[in-house]
Amino acid sequence: MITFSPDLKSARPLYEQLYNFLKERILDGTFFSGEKLPSKRSLAKNLGISVITVEKSYSQLCDEGFLESKPKSGFFVAQGVSDFFSSYKNEQSVGVRKKGTELSEKASDDLYIDFSSNKNDVKKFPFSIWAKLVREVLGKNQDELLESSPTKGVYKLRLAISRHLEAFRAMEVNPERIVVGAGTEYLYGLLVQLLGFDARYGIENPGYGKIQKVYESYGVQCERLGMDNDGIILSGLLESGVDVIHISPSHHFPTGSVMPISRRMELLRWAEQDSSRYIIEDDYDSEFRFSGKPLPALKSIDKSEKVIYMNTFTKTLASTIRISYMVLPEKLADEFDRRLGFYSCTVPTIEQFTLEKFISEGFFEKHINRTRKNYQMKRDLLLGAIERTGAKKMFTVLGENSGLHFLIKLSESESLSEFKKRMEKEKIRILPLSAYYEKAPLDAERIFVVNYAGLPDEKITLAVEKLAGC
Repeated sequence: MITFSPDLKSARPLYEQLYNFLKERILDGTFFSGEKLPSKRSLAKNLGISVITVEKSYSQLCDEGFLESKPKSGFFVAQGVSDFFSSYKNEQSVGVRKKGTELSEKASDDLYIDFSSNKNDVKKFPFSIWAKLVREVLGKNQDELLESSPTKGVYKLRLAISRHLEAFRAMEVNPERIVVGAGTEYLYGLLVQLLGFDARYGIENPGYGKIQKVYESYGVQCERLGMDNDGIILSGLLESGVDVIHISPSHHFPTGSVMPISRRMELLRWAEQDSSRYIIEDDYDSEFRFSGKPLPALKSIDKSEKVIYMNTFTKTLASTIRISYMVLPEKLADEFDRRLGFYSCTVPTIEQFTLEKFISEGFFEKHINRTRKNYQMKRDLLLGAIERTGAKKMFTVLGENSGLHFLIKLSESESLSEFKKRMEKEKIRILPLSAYYEKAPLDAERIFVVNYAGLPDEKITLAVEKLAGC
């Protein structure tokens, strides 16, 4: 019989604790493929919990493909799931034994606390659901998989994205205006070709440095534009003479600022004044706002067709899933068909059909809700640990209510040079805000960017204790 001891002090609901417990037993091979689990009533009676709790746990495991429900027979571990993960673990352990040096490097790397990485939590990727959908696509879409994908991407996927944007970002988007590509960097390149190599680009300062590198690799002029707390400063924008600006109004990286409606309207008016001007709206992590409703996209209030909306599934699913998309204004969408329609879509067709099913069948919404709760809990654990250790006496926390990072500002009473030396000694990887500037102001040296999405839950308290110890 299954033995399970819930943590009554945990913030996680009881059904989620049971779900995690059963999932781990399936993955480690304790429950083998095809094994029948106890009925909902018998398990509830044995564990002293409600049938509804067991039902919710079983239902979630069925949705993710770990369990199969057979009418009048009960619940069974899905075929192949435990076998696959146990064989994977064996291969991993064999590989480690063969490569002793790699093992020591990994062990050494585990000593680091990394606040610099913006990768997401790989443990939260819905492997079982994704694998189930891939099998369905291989079984039901064989003919379509062997057809060439349209330049803009499979229509079913673009339609699913369109419906998602309408439901979650208040945007009515024609699927014909959506272009799917393998990562936002690839889409930037298409935009350079579409808007012209003589166009001048403006990006935020501070900002994500890779954007500038991509634009400059295409040989176009790229200029950093100064910002205040509301976003790009309009006077500096006018003086720069740029034609296209690349901004992240809903949650700026790395400052975390949110552009108010007044500044958004100013930028839209700027774009309307010249036919060659456009705004690229990078909505990279809009799904992870923790307080209040998601902010409306700039695209949703664009009446003059001047905003090019961009988003990616890299942040919501996994950093290795290179599927991004952009929504073009009508004029640019027609021009794209005419001038760039010869390109092949860079995302494999099987991945496009799998993602379409993931969105259309409701798995994406469930995944976002589950992942948002997980990241919010991770953030709360981090902030709680900061409070408990007394680290707030040494630095101020800024911009913690949205997105997957926040800032900490070192107190003026603390020595910056000593702080940096101790961080290096304690093996803490963290970048100052100044690293994201072209020419940083002096106070940016005392502000640090805390990326926490990829930080394991079990390392959070240790991470804050080490940080406070510096």
